[in-house]
Parts: sequence; C-alpha cells; structure tokens
Amino acid sequence: MHITNTQKLIISIITTVGLGSLGGIFTIAEIPTWYAGLNKPSFNPPNWIFGPMWTTLYVLMGISFYLIWKHSISLERSLAIRLFIIQFILNFCWSILFFSMHQIGWAFAEIITMWVFILLTILQFRKLSTTAAALLIPYLLWVSFASILNGSIWQLN
Repeated sequence: MHITNTQKLIISIITTVGLGSLGGIFTIAEIPTWYAGLNKPSFNPPNWIFGPMWTTLYVLMGISFYLIWKHSISLERSLAIRLFIIQFILNFCWSILFFSMHQIGWAFAEIITMWVFILLTILQFRKLSTTAAALLIPYLLWVSFASILNGSIWQLN
C-alpha cells in the first residue's frame, strides 16, 4: 500500500499531537494537588501556558518528522527517524517520572538526556532538510527552559 505525502503529513501530526497529549494523562491530575504544593522558582510560568505550548511544539514536531519521512529510504533517514523516536519516548517518559512518580531528580536527569537526543535529532534532520531541523529549534529551546525549571524545582524541594 502506498501512502501519499498528504497522508504522511496527517499521520505525522496526528501521531505526535496524539501521543504527546497522552502524556497529559500523567500530568493533569497532579497539577492541582502534588504540583501545586511544590516550591517553584519565580520564573515558573502559569499552568495555562503548558497546554498550548506543547500542542504547538507537537504540531511542529509532526511537520518536521513528515519532512524527513517523505525522503527516500536511506541510512541518513533511518538514523534520523530512530533519533526522533528515542527523543519522543524520552519526552513521554518525563511526564511519568515527574508527575506520576514524583521523581523530580530522575526527571531532571532524563530531561537532560532528552535534550541531548533532541539536539542529535536536529543535527541528523539537518542533513536531510534544513526546514525539518529548524522546526525542532523551538522544541529544543522550550526543553532547555523546562530543564532549568525542572532543575530549579528539584533544588527547591
């Protein structure tokens, strides 16, 4: 069965937004309870910003992934897809570590690892598509901020 580029784009966006939103299951119940009781730094953004920010980032990730997926099969494309999947799994697992398991320190170590894999993904994507790589830069910047926030919350608690 042949998948058209339009279908690849739709699948890419729906998958990244859908799986990314699934992480919200581990987050939402903890925000008014456990998370509300944590000491947070002065630069902690309001809770309402996280949903729209992550939705936007997941859409950009989906478009970025699509731009790689539509390339012909090659070792470069295969490595790019593997790196993307690894960083995406790390992204998903962070919510479980931080919000469900309340393991702020382990979540900090994990988000640093995720940051490295996002950077590796960007570098690999750039070999195939500068646009695909550029679409992941807001994600890297947000995870940079989230890493500082996670580390600060860990230190304060």
